[in-house]
Amino acid sequence: MPVALLLLALVLGLRAVFLLPLVFAASTITAALGVVYLVAHVVTMVSYVPNLVELMGLGLAIDYSLLCVQRFREEAGNQDVRIDDAIVRTMATAGRSVLFSGLAVAVGLCTVLLIPVPFIRSLGTAGVIVPAVSTVAALTVQPALLSLFGRQTLLGKRVVASGGSARPRQIWRRLARTVIQRPVAVLCASAAVLVVMGAPVLWLQLTPGSLDTIPRFTESGKGLTLLRERVGSGTITPIEIVLDSGFRDKARSGTLSAATLRLATTLLRDPEVFVVAIGSRQPYIDDSGRYRRMLAIGRHSFGDEATLRLVQRVRQDYVPAAKFPRDVRTSVGGVPAEGEDFLSRVYGAFPWIVAAALLLAYVVLLHAFRSLLLPLVALALDVVSVSAAYGLLVVTFRFGAGARLLGLYQTPQIEGWVPVLLFATLFGLSMDYQVFLVSRMREAWDRSQDHPAAIAEGLERTGRIVSAAAVIMVVCFSGFVTGRLAGLQEFGAGLVLGVFLDATVVRLMLMPSLIVLLDRWSWWLPAGIARIAGVQASPLADRKRRPVERLTALSSRR
Repeated sequence: MPVALLLLALVLGLRAVFLLPLVFAASTITAALGVVYLVAHVVTMVSYVPNLVELMGLGLAIDYSLLCVQRFREEAGNQDVRIDDAIVRTMATAGRSVLFSGLAVAVGLCTVLLIPVPFIRSLGTAGVIVPAVSTVAALTVQPALLSLFGRQTLLGKRVVASGGSARPRQIWRRLARTVIQRPVAVLCASAAVLVVMGAPVLWLQLTPGSLDTIPRFTESGKGLTLLRERVGSGTITPIEIVLDSGFRDKARSGTLSAATLRLATTLLRDPEVFVVAIGSRQPYIDDSGRYRRMLAIGRHSFGDEATLRLVQRVRQDYVPAAKFPRDVRTSVGGVPAEGEDFLSRVYGAFPWIVAAALLLAYVVLLHAFRSLLLPLVALALDVVSVSAAYGLLVVTFRFGAGARLLGLYQTPQIEGWVPVLLFATLFGLSMDYQVFLVSRMREAWDRSQDHPAAIAEGLERTGRIVSAAAVIMVVCFSGFVTGRLAGLQEFGAGLVLGVFLDATVVRLMLMPSLIVLLDRWSWWLPAGIARIAGVQASPLADRKRRPVERLTALSSRR
């Protein structure tokens, strides 16, 4: 919170108005928690949900409020403009951006509801609630707050009229000039950075969980450590094989016993199996004699990659090779098998999540940008940005770069739920920033039909807002990193790294350089597609009417 206050003071100045985003954030978080409480009567919520709502709600609410406040100050810079008129113009421009931004974030997070795992669905449900409440509040509560704070907002007329201090605007103007004059160089440099950062994703390994990530300073952690040292990790979470003979006392038959012995012998030959317990004292689950069980105790923890492969071999090779009678039903369970099933169910649905997110996001961005090509570019950059975040996650947690310095766990595998939820969250947040940026460019293009001027205005007017919003979001998500659970640390670190990369390398360099190279095709939307989508068409502009572009093109060739 102190860092957020400092950033708001730097962006908005030391006036009462810099408190407005915090007031808005407090009301939004309270409302979101209330909605989560009501939904929790229908959907089971995990213990992480309040943390997710508070941290994401704080970041999104401040982002949306900051965008509206800054635009309001621009609109109200003219002393002849009435406060009510300035608010109307603000909501017609920045409010529209907030609407599509909220839809984009919600689209990214709602896709995880396709995963048939209650734990992930609960996080996805909470994740959808946050942008939904933030967007509704921005379109209703925010105008009221602007009206109340409006008079104080106009204090310091010189700063308001200019839309900010001169020095920051010069920085963004120089960046815009560099991108416009040297788009190929900027594109190659930023793309190289993302490729290098994303390359370690090839070494990404997943785990359903690990005993290594349980905090050792807790009472349970100390007991677990002692138990692992004395009896081994595999003894704590063995693979359980249950045999259902179908009839009472049939589990005691000689045929079934012989098949059980064959399976036990095969398991003992596997180097990953420490011991096999057929159950000399309790070979049966109940007194009926219908069910029989055996335990395969591995040499590693249940989430270790070797243990997961062992589960696959037991199911696919060892059980069929034992040749149980046809009427005997064999089930392979236990914590290791549950972990293997968890990863299979999650990543079996992951391609559908990606496809659904891309399709829905394209529809949202098509309406936001009124462009055929820009949504495709934006979605491609989203995927690149998320991949780079995955790569940095591997470097930090698997290879240990900076892990000890930051007090993070160093584990050979990333918890299985993290990449999925990280994709959904980063995918939505990435579109959040590009809606801010490209919407302002689109507005300038519609007004002037000058391609370089539109890019320059978009960067100059939103660069500082996007950067400040990203830093605030990074600070909020750092709360996950300071936790003691490995999964939350991985999720938080992925969000921090992903948001930082997206708001700097992608949105301020890579995206604008591609828009420069696309030229007037950036804003093209054929009438037929526009009619189907229900938006206003955007015909291809006449190059001859915009001599500034020719000058820029000549400069870029030098």
